[in-house]
Amino acid sequence: MNRIAVYCGSATPADPRYLELAREVGRELAERGIGVVYGGGRLGLMGAVASGALEAGGEVIGVIPEALYNSEVANRDCTELLTVSGMHERKLRFTELSDGFVTIPGGVGTMDELWEAMSWAQLGYHAKPVGLLNAFGFYDHLIAFNRHMAETGFVRSAHQGILIAADTLSELLDAMASYVPHRPIFEMTVDDL
Repeated sequence: MNRIAVYCGSATPADPRYLELAREVGRELAERGIGVVYGGGRLGLMGAVASGALEAGGEVIGVIPEALYNSEVANRDCTELLTVSGMHERKLRFTELSDGFVTIPGGVGTMDELWEAMSWAQLGYHAKPVGLLNAFGFYDHLIAFNRHMAETGFVRSAHQGILIAADTLSELLDAMASYVPHRPIFEMTVDDL
């Protein structure tokens, strides 16, 4: 993987572990020679991921909607900062520019990005690994909910391996590197569905 889209929050939680985690993610990706594609902001975990990668000499491509760029939250220190018209184009650019996705702690926007990456993989718009870094058990309930959707029958057995979760970035990247794409819905027949 040459580049990974990192999905995370633009907020700064009171618990300092989250900012440090974000810096470590950026730093470790850069040390592995993996470029970071992210939301282009300078605040919160977003800014920390970018700072960690840049401080380690890594490539950082920010993709930011015009409205956020104009509100002065853009990180102009990025290797490259792309301005797009809105959130839909932003997520499309994440997909085009990256070889996989890593989600670290975040809020509603982060969940939107994660679920869309999973949905697009399920359909067949991409065949890239979708990783979830479950640091500090932050995503325990989401992982359980994803399992519940599968057990209930709302996630087909062919697609139950799309979400790759691990507690450390090293474990997650190793699992993502060995990801074997599944059979997407676009290739299935009515009998398969």
